[in-house]
Amino acid sequence: MKKVIFCVIMTALLFGTMEVALKMGGSEFDSLQLTFLRFLIGGIILLPFAAAEARQNKVRLTARDLGWLALVGMMGVGISMVCFQYGVDACNAATASVLICLNPLFTMVIAHIFTSEKMDRLKAAAMVIGLIAIVFMIRPWDVQPGNTVTGMILMLAAAVTFAAYTVMGKRSIARIGTFFQTSISFLLGSMMILVVIVITGRPVLDGVSENWLLVLYVGIMVTGLGYFFYFTAIKLSDASTGSIAFFVKPAIAPVFAVTLLHETLLWNTYVGIALLICASFLTLYDSKKHVD
Repeated sequence: MKKVIFCVIMTALLFGTMEVALKMGGSEFDSLQLTFLRFLIGGIILLPFAAAEARQNKVRLTARDLGWLALVGMMGVGISMVCFQYGVDACNAATASVLICLNPLFTMVIAHIFTSEKMDRLKAAAMVIGLIAIVFMIRPWDVQPGNTVTGMILMLAAAVTFAAYTVMGKRSIARIGTFFQTSISFLLGSMMILVVIVITGRPVLDGVSENWLLVLYVGIMVTGLGYFFYFTAIKLSDASTGSIAFFVKPAIAPVFAVTLLHETLLWNTYVGIALLICASFLTLYDSKKHVD
């Protein structure tokens, strides 16, 4: 149990620094370039664990499997994380960190439509509370300085598409393996972004030598080790326990935003964070109830 707690805490801390680190990187790199770099590095970091898992499970990838992993990578990296990076650039880091954590709620809705996992009263209540949290975080009656409508729409798009990525991944992760599927989908997704970068004439490695510490941090620590600890927590317990990291993140990420970026948290942010945490723990309780 101590290992599980350690992995959950490490996941929450590393993911909690994500928006701050990416906002810093956004001023130094092109958004597509930074997304490509961090998922390329993250995929490589996970590759040894993926290879060990593939050997243990005797995984044999077919052309159809590779096609499916490419679709998963396109959804999770090529679409969701690109929207995420552009959203971070156009939002306060604290707002972005809370909005992306709505993805478990959107996962419930997508799973209800496309899988056998149906909504119940607790999930419906969590969804309603989450929608109210969105209203408070966006504050449409008076948008907070630093936030933009475009940025918040992109963050919501990132949350919805990451939820779709999660549901898609559930179809094959038991057979292919958690680390193997994640590593390969990260690498394939980053290659898709690279193709767009080359076609549009954007920089690939420009600025890396001057900002190598930042690149290594978002690639190794946030993306590589962040997902490693997340999936290790799931392997040592279950998906519901591992997802606690996403529930804790909205409480700690704004602290980094205030401390490192000197952002200001207004009353609506605190209300939105509190509501999201309530919705998240309702979701966790519901998942635990069905497991038990």
